[in-house]
Amino acid sequence: MDAQPTREQRATTPARSIVEVTDVVKRFGQHAALDGVTLDVRAGECVGLLGPNGAGKTTLLSLLLGLRSPTTGTVRLFDGDPLDVRTRTRVGSTPQASALPEALKVGEVLDYVAAHFPRPAARGGLVDAFDLGPLLGKQCGSLSGGQQRRLAVALAFVGDPELVLLDEPTTGLDVDARRSLWDALRAKHRSGCAVIVTSHHLEEIEQLAERVVVIDHGSVITDGSLASVVGSVSRRRVTMRGVDVARIQAIDADALTEAVEGSASGGRTADAGLVTALVRDSDAFIRSLVASGAPFTDLTVRGATLEEAFLAMTQNAQNRS
Repeated sequence: MDAQPTREQRATTPARSIVEVTDVVKRFGQHAALDGVTLDVRAGECVGLLGPNGAGKTTLLSLLLGLRSPTTGTVRLFDGDPLDVRTRTRVGSTPQASALPEALKVGEVLDYVAAHFPRPAARGGLVDAFDLGPLLGKQCGSLSGGQQRRLAVALAFVGDPELVLLDEPTTGLDVDARRSLWDALRAKHRSGCAVIVTSHHLEEIEQLAERVVVIDHGSVITDGSLASVVGSVSRRRVTMRGVDVARIQAIDADALTEAVEGSASGGRTADAGLVTALVRDSDAFIRSLVASGAPFTDLTVRGATLEEAFLAMTQNAQNRS
């Protein structure tokens, strides 16, 4: 087996493309799960992959792992074929659902997986990073769902990979466990590992990713920095107290955008007197609010969240199709 670069060598190497997806189409019968996807990921990047259910995210990860081949187009991993075992040993992954051997202890599973790699990561470092110490002597079958998920994510890093693919990594974790796992993932990324992560927890992408790729109906509809993706949505969230929803609608209905939070009132929600309006032009809206003489307090204005940006982009794509 060819020698692979050490962690120290990788840290001093200029960023290079480690994932190259070019004009990829993947069909299942008549259905195109991916339809002309082109994507380039460089060493050390952390990319958040977003899209609704069935958008093609998991299919794309399966191509990168060599589990499937594209119908047309090319997929290159470390300038090699994802089907080549020498390429796959440089990649770690955690699928949406993982089956752990119930009879084996956590420590035994770590050692078993490590034996498949030429230069596995230090066992102690993984145990500390993912807080596995109290679990080492326990059988996998006795672990809670959250503990099993934490182990499954840790196993993605056993081979000291250059790239890790995480498909919904914090499924089944409570808030505290999710944040602890985020800390571990951020530390691994800082050490030089590139990460591609899908998640339905959009806060998770905001916490982890530097770059966001949005896929819808098998196509990439947005690819940019986290800040640029959020900033690309021309809307602002204005919150205030003292004004009811009907009064806001009468002030400047043209400035209000479509529902983002699923509110029956068209994107304006009331919570203990707090009213939120999603507007295209916050300056114009506030001028109209003041001119109307409506009483209000606690006025705040902020930009779109990633969730709002994501929903706006997918809605726009649907309208264009």
